Amino acid sequence: MPTNILMPALSPTMEEGILSKWFVKEGDTVESGDLLAEIETDKATMEFESIYEGNVTQLLFAEGAAGIKVNTPIAIIDTGDSAVEESSVPVGVEESKPEAKPAEASEPVKQAKPVQVSKSSSSRIFISPLAKRLAKENGIALESLKGSGHKGRIVKRDIENYLLEQKEPPTPSAPTQVQSITPEAFSFDQVTKMYQDREYEVVELEGMRRTIATRLSQSKQTIPHYYLRREVELDSLLKLRSKVNSFLAKKGKKVSINDFIISAVAKALELVPQANTVWAAGNVLQLKSCDVAVAVSIDDGLITPVIKDANKKSLAAISTEMKDLAERARQRKLQPTEYIGGTITVSNLGMFGIENFDAIINPPHASILAVGTGRRKPVVGSSDEIEIKTLMSLTLSVDHRIIDGALGAQLLGTIVDLLENPVSVLLNLD
Repeated sequence: MPTNILMPALSPTMEEGILSKWFVKEGDTVESGDLLAEIETDKATMEFESIYEGNVTQLLFAEGAAGIKVNTPIAIIDTGDSAVEESSVPVGVEESKPEAKPAEASEPVKQAKPVQVSKSSSSRIFISPLAKRLAKENGIALESLKGSGHKGRIVKRDIENYLLEQKEPPTPSAPTQVQSITPEAFSFDQVTKMYQDREYEVVELEGMRRTIATRLSQSKQTIPHYYLRREVELDSLLKLRSKVNSFLAKKGKKVSINDFIISAVAKALELVPQANTVWAAGNVLQLKSCDVAVAVSIDDGLITPVIKDANKKSLAAISTEMKDLAERARQRKLQPTEYIGGTITVSNLGMFGIENFDAIINPPHASILAVGTGRRKPVVGSSDEIEIKTLMSLTLSVDHRIIDGALGAQLLGTIVDLLENPVSVLLNLD
């Protein structure tokens, strides 16, 4: 039976994707769990596997095809088995060129109901190679999984669902899709006419850049931002960091100022739990875990991987995890579970010499901390003497719908106190 394979929604924010690479060709035979394609989303590049067994009869897009809407058919597999549930999308897709405009998005494929893991008489577990690798990376016992692939085979989706179930996140209300933020101040034609006597090149927004433009425009128009600014004295932290790195050097590790900041923010959320919140369509979710997102600059934009339970992790653990997340973010290899979540973002532009800035809140977060560079400045001491101190500016952008001014000031003040008394940030150095 011919079955449409649809462009998957690989993250909650994904609206369209780029078909970077095919792992199959027309005429190939595939099994449930076999890799079909590599999909580039607005945030990452991910492998996409089949949930069907059969023959690949048609590839509807060429490698590199961009702007493919979620739920658009990208391939057809003949399962040869009428018992297999067919996609809800009709198979009657015209043979069109890859650059042709894709069909309107239709209903998504029904998720196959998970069944008990299929085992042979020798207790062999049937699992796709990708799912097996993900299970190993996350320390998941295969016996604890239920397979939703053909004949109970464990596939990538089962691993992701298992990880989400372990976290038991609250179910947010479905967001309203934003078709257009607001009318543009000037149309494209009006703008180009202004520069008709100048030479220019039109650069279209695609993928991540378009998503960032949409989400941040939405943020500024729907979130009532207010801003709190404090300077933090860094000299004690710098001295402690030097001692910590001397100790960690024996293990080939070191920590950065940003690692201290991430840890301090997480501990501040623990100490001020009322600020550990997100906006959920007219409701407020107060999180029990202290998860901190960190802005990482990558080609064509930025992404915010999340350090989960950062308040319970040592500086060395945060440093190691952050380096790994940042590296894989630049390679566009992060899984959605690694960049979704958190209640606050840390955005550090200090390495560029920026003294302070006001950052835009990343929905549904309640706040974002903008970190500037450290500067040596004269300060009036407690005995009215002039001292030279290293000062760093912190600006907290806050959602006034969730956090009032006094609570925001308490959160920022707690972060400053922790950084100025950095020994309190240390849990252990393992």
